[in-house]
Amino acid sequence: MRLLIVDDDLHLRKLVRTYAQLEQFQCEEAPNGQEALKLLDAHPFDLVVLDVMMPGLSGFETLTQIRKTSQVPVIMLTARSEEYDKLLGFKLGVDDYVSKPFSPKELMARIGAVLKRSNSPNRTLTFGELSISPESRNVTLRGQNISLSPKEFDLLLKLAQNERIVLSREQLLETIWGYSYCGDSRTVDTHVKSLRDHLGDYRNVIQTVWGVGYKFEYSKK
Repeated sequence: MRLLIVDDDLHLRKLVRTYAQLEQFQCEEAPNGQEALKLLDAHPFDLVVLDVMMPGLSGFETLTQIRKTSQVPVIMLTARSEEYDKLLGFKLGVDDYVSKPFSPKELMARIGAVLKRSNSPNRTLTFGELSISPESRNVTLRGQNISLSPKEFDLLLKLAQNERIVLSREQLLETIWGYSYCGDSRTVDTHVKSLRDHLGDYRNVIQTVWGVGYKFEYSKK
């Protein structure tokens, strides 16, 4: 797997590279958007880690150029928490966000989750006796179909595809209800409650992370 790390902070690039190489990634670095675009033109990459705030081309401008010719997965690093910035990124085609300062281990987990989704978007996910099929949008528990609303299915799939990664209510609203959705976080809580009711004794695979959001975590019984 080839990873391109784009950030004007040399120390941060080296930190990400160190952890990525431990996961057997081949890494290239670029200090700005212009250099990143040159590398992407010259070599294939499996994923790009892209900083938002850079001299010259910003991360958003670089992403816009990337999306003209490539659908390579992109994770953006941002020290800015404004909702508008994240909504713009999702509109431009970013796959995930990680806010600075971040845990390198969390970044690697998100890289793994994004690659899993991009490499096999229709792969059936199986957790014990619970199966989730993205292609048929079907959920079964012990072979019995579970009837979910479209948003309930999207929420369950999003959480399951990011197993063990905490997703904030804001992230779930942005990616499932859309960047123009004007609802509040109670919408997510209501759908999670309904999902848990449908899942019965598997309800605990959706775990609450107090003050943040939710994560999907399956433990063998």
